[in-house]
Amino acid sequence: MKTLRITGVPEHFNLPWKNVIARQPFASKGIEVTWTDESRGSGQMNKAIRNDETEIALILTESFFQDFENGSPAKMIGFHVKSPLIWGVHIHGKCPINHLSEIQDPSFLISRMGSGSQLMSYVLAKRENWKKESLSFSIIGNLPGALEAMVPEKPEMFLWEKYTTKPWVDSHELKRIGEISSPWPCFVMVASNKALKAFGDVILQLRDMVYEESAHLQQSKSTVSEIADKYKLHPEDVVQWLTQTEWATKAEVSQVELQKAIQNMVDLGILKKELSLGDFLFNSSIRILD
Repeated sequence: MKTLRITGVPEHFNLPWKNVIARQPFASKGIEVTWTDESRGSGQMNKAIRNDETEIALILTESFFQDFENGSPAKMIGFHVKSPLIWGVHIHGKCPINHLSEIQDPSFLISRMGSGSQLMSYVLAKRENWKKESLSFSIIGNLPGALEAMVPEKPEMFLWEKYTTKPWVDSHELKRIGEISSPWPCFVMVASNKALKAFGDVILQLRDMVYEESAHLQQSKSTVSEIADKYKLHPEDVVQWLTQTEWATKAEVSQVELQKAIQNMVDLGILKKELSLGDFLFNSSIRILD
């Protein structure tokens, strides 16, 4: 039996994938689909693609684009989440600072270089008029690493999805002093070039099954309770999250939207130059709008 490995963050965004994988839709073809939770985020998933440790990964858009520019052997096969990601800006719960305007020397805890937690610091810095060259970074791996590294005396900021961190904000282990939304759709589906050759249409069939499941979850009355139970979130928080989140449900992308996102990343210094859609998209399987 062949194994088709999928990797994503252990967060509610990836429920459609987990539900489809639980059905093992290709068992009759001798293909087992497996899931790996990667708590260290997109930078680590880019590395997993490069090291042939996964066939498909659900990666933050900005992180994949930067890694693709640096030689990632992979293609985007579609969007996973079309809405922006809302990042909370967190510090230690007992730190005396209460607002971003009080930050004097911006320093960040990040999962790894090239991760969303690092790249979104550039978006935040532009909004807050901090000089990019003044930012400092400490690599802590993941959310547990951030919780361990934080101290009340130093307001090192940790950017992470606001609903994932909310239990620690509610318990006052973390303090949220601001928010920042990604100025582009937040998650892309990425498949390695090797996997696209080895599995072919199976990967695209799997993607389309996930799109069907995403469409179902966005309409189902049981989605709130399913997410709350599986991800240990308050139902009222899940309701709020769902109003702000749009899973992709079709294999299509907006050329205008992608070009705008890429130009924004160039302006922010995330990318060195504009990317051509034909380079990073697996074109034959995606409808390009506009």
